[in-house]
Amino acid sequence: MAVPHTLQNPIIVGLDIGTTKIACIVAKRDQYGKLTILGVGKTPSHGVMRGEVANIKLTTEAIVEAVAEAKRKSGHDFTSVYVGIAGQHISSKQGRDIYTLANPDEEIEREDIVQMVNNMNRIAVEPGERIISVLPQEFTVDNQSGILNPVGMCGSRLEANFHVITGKVTAAQNIKKCVEKAGLKMAGLFLEPLASSTAVLLPDELEAGVVLVDIGGGTTDVAIFKNKIIRHTAVIPFAGNIITEDIMEGCKLLKPQAEKLKTNFGSALPKRNA
Repeated sequence: MAVPHTLQNPIIVGLDIGTTKIACIVAKRDQYGKLTILGVGKTPSHGVMRGEVANIKLTTEAIVEAVAEAKRKSGHDFTSVYVGIAGQHISSKQGRDIYTLANPDEEIEREDIVQMVNNMNRIAVEPGERIISVLPQEFTVDNQSGILNPVGMCGSRLEANFHVITGKVTAAQNIKKCVEKAGLKMAGLFLEPLASSTAVLLPDELEAGVVLVDIGGGTTDVAIFKNKIIRHTAVIPFAGNIITEDIMEGCKLLKPQAEKLKTNFGSALPKRNA
């Protein structure tokens, strides 16, 4: 997640509005694309349930607090951020588009692919939903299939499979409203499983096949890759808070005590529990 990079403004800011915490991270990118973390701010989240904003006022206040801490630690001021979105309302489906080139003797250009992505952004979705992201999977050029990047090839017919990610319009609008009430501009919205995948997965893992599972407080994010292609994404409305609630019920504890017990002594590794 990043603010548009220019020579005048190489500062990159990401904002994660989670169920248990709001986090803001500030980084600086050099001319080689390398990132240096300048500061991180985070604060408990009380206005988000299972990845969706449930209280505008509480969420806005938490964003303001996290952003102020990030500004103080980084020593940089900023007004524009890219924001992550998750929640049980996220869903995905497959799409396909066919593009006929004007001249088969000319090379396929990046603009041709952009046009196909724009076409997919205009497909019909369920009422109350919006398209969050359109990801090309693989291309076919004049019946030659399995092409990951057709730019530079010649052909008269370009076909492509797409992974289309959708979410509720109201959920995205509520996130935008909170960000704007906090005095910020939302430069864009990114699906959190994809952001996590970009951060932690290696090219060899993407090629061989890998499942990324990000267990948060209110949701568990899943992204599946094979042959460097995104195959499936999902946001499951069960995560760490379910364990905390089970401890509260089973041990008759208050939530802060149950959370502390979980984080201090809980483990998913059998050897540590032996």
